[in-house]
Amino acid sequence: MSKPSAPSPASAASAPGAFAPLAGRVFLVLWVATVVGNVGSFIRDTASAWIATDLSASPAAIATVQAAATLPVFLLAIPAGVLSDILDRRRFLIVVQVFLGLVSLSLMLLSAFGAMSLTALVALTFLGGTGAALMAPTWQAIVPELVERPQMKAAVALNSLGINIARAVGPAAGGLLLTAAGTTITYGVDVLSYVLVVAALAWWPRKAKGSDPLAEHFGGAFRAGLRYARQSRELHVVLLRAAVFFLCASAVWALLPLVTRELLGGGSGLYGLLLGAVGLGAIGGAILLPRLRARLDADALLLAASLIAGAVMLALALGPPQQAALALLALLGAAWITALTTLNGTAQSVLPDWVRGRALAVYLTVFNGAMTLGSLAWGGVAQLFGIAAALIAAAIALALAGVIFHRIRLPRGEADLTPSNHWPEPLVAGDLAENLEADRGPVLITIAYQVPAENRPAFLNAVHRLAGSRRRDGAFAWGITEDIAEPGVLLEWFLVSSWAEHLRQHRRVAGHDADLQQEVQRFHTGDSPPQVRHYLTLDPPTPEEASK
Repeated sequence: MSKPSAPSPASAASAPGAFAPLAGRVFLVLWVATVVGNVGSFIRDTASAWIATDLSASPAAIATVQAAATLPVFLLAIPAGVLSDILDRRRFLIVVQVFLGLVSLSLMLLSAFGAMSLTALVALTFLGGTGAALMAPTWQAIVPELVERPQMKAAVALNSLGINIARAVGPAAGGLLLTAAGTTITYGVDVLSYVLVVAALAWWPRKAKGSDPLAEHFGGAFRAGLRYARQSRELHVVLLRAAVFFLCASAVWALLPLVTRELLGGGSGLYGLLLGAVGLGAIGGAILLPRLRARLDADALLLAASLIAGAVMLALALGPPQQAALALLALLGAAWITALTTLNGTAQSVLPDWVRGRALAVYLTVFNGAMTLGSLAWGGVAQLFGIAAALIAAAIALALAGVIFHRIRLPRGEADLTPSNHWPEPLVAGDLAENLEADRGPVLITIAYQVPAENRPAFLNAVHRLAGSRRRDGAFAWGITEDIAEPGVLLEWFLVSSWAEHLRQHRRVAGHDADLQQEVQRFHTGDSPPQVRHYLTLDPPTPEEASK
């Protein structure tokens, strides 16, 4: 996929219900533009997948085209997430859309001059995947920028609904265009769709943010994003569940062109209709999802999606009649949108705004890494044992994985992640304050608590839970120590890479973490609050200074 699902505006926040963001003008314009844009992308992807079957009959070669689309997202999503958090998002999206339009224009020209080869197709598919990798975290990060938190899941669901409307229309249109007008016209329609998306982005009245003296640079932002992802246990659960599901479910997408040709006896028209059936099923699933959420939790929804998708793959392996295959693909679409929206919405709900683009990039890396690895693996299985055998193996794996990993519960995502801003500004001596460089560090922060012996176990339990918050928000090391001269004094310490990073840490502490800090501080029994101190690392003296 090369174009985004549309973000949703804050102006619609007051309208109730799952379709509330549709009340906003900005949402309506961007949503319509991206639906049309995604229709173009599906038209292009349908043409590329079918052309690949004309250029090679090898299942492994066909799966390589799918892998070429997802591998760049696996490789580049995290750097792209960093860019989405430090650059102007609207301008960045416009540049990437223009790049993707040029990729589709190249496909059109190669087709027009009869110069298309499997190597060129894979290479341009890889470039298209590169553009998608650069763009995807930014589009997802925009959602909370434009909607209020209570509408987050509705916005994610509407985005998914939009892309699946395109999934219903695009592949069918692509199959018809291929049959009636050929590949050149098919690719040309996709090029025109990028023009519309760029125009909508250029119109979008997004206010530019003012300059920030604490703005992050690429290297520091990259490390901060990885540090947060490494320390967030809730995100780890989402990543694990996503990796397992998409690794197994990728088989149907990698092999569907060959399933159409070999098992169902169809051509490009049937292939487009099958993908269109997926989109229609996904639309139905997205409409029913709010009702399902009222009865089932996220874990039950993901389990149901795994079992249904597995059953569909098993049925396709038996080579059903074409009409039955269309019904099966509609059922697959409903299961796919249920899993995708559940995992994506959960990931959105456990991330604070300051690191959202980077952490969502980690999620996209896992998602596309699983899709890439799965595509290559199931293509290899099909090469060795046949298409039907590969589908049966993937179906069994998906169903078993759904049951086994159901025990690892998805986070509820109900914690308050808005900045608490409850930390007081650190005290800095007058002379030092005037000359303190932002990149000076590391910085050692200590907090001294007085804790009675009878409260020590409960205090240590709470403060160790607080350690995760310190590390997620900026600390690269943390510890709790005891004063051997005065055993009741316990010293929490943590290290931050620079003074600027510690000031950013002040901004990042969320309401949920503030509650945890209050829980820790209630064990403190001193007459005054716990004493906080900041220490800056000193460099060794120069030879000239040492000689004085």
